[in-house]
Amino acid sequence: MKEVSGRKMNQRFYDMLEENPVIAAVKDEEGLEKCCSLEDIKVLCSIPDLVGRIKESGKMAVVHADLITGLGSREIAVDFIKKATQADGIISTKPALIKRGRELGMFTVMRYFLIDSMALENVRTLPGGVRPDVIEILPGLMPDIIRNICQDLKTPIIAGGLITDRKSVMAALSAGALCVSSTNQNVWTM
Repeated sequence: MKEVSGRKMNQRFYDMLEENPVIAAVKDEEGLEKCCSLEDIKVLCSIPDLVGRIKESGKMAVVHADLITGLGSREIAVDFIKKATQADGIISTKPALIKRGRELGMFTVMRYFLIDSMALENVRTLPGGVRPDVIEILPGLMPDIIRNICQDLKTPIIAGGLITDRKSVMAALSAGALCVSSTNQNVWTM
């Protein structure tokens, strides 16, 4: 049953991105208000105490588990997020949290900060048993690297970080990214 639920979640996510390949990454109340009022924005990454408002506006809530103060990096944190917030998914840099999110039928985003060649190699060699729904690459301003990763992996790629203009969005999408994520509200309405 959970796997079927996970597949439905994946399809819902991909359908939303087909309509608009920009994910609104919300970090404050002002951003939440703007995002919830935009009809075209369908997918949302947010802080957990706002999940109810996000879902009431008809959007998906994907919580960045690593940014929740007080929650550890153990799998039980994902159980808490699922139960306490009813979030649709999680974002994390921690493989164990991604694995647990998948077990619970949540949509999972594995985030990688590409700061050097070792970090790039880590993307290509996902730890055993960790199968995120998508991988987010930061910064998203590296079309050549995005293209190479897309060729090496079957997992869809989100380009995030430092995406601030149409040229950056188009470069990431042209390189093979499924979508982009940005906290820049001007990008949300391009």
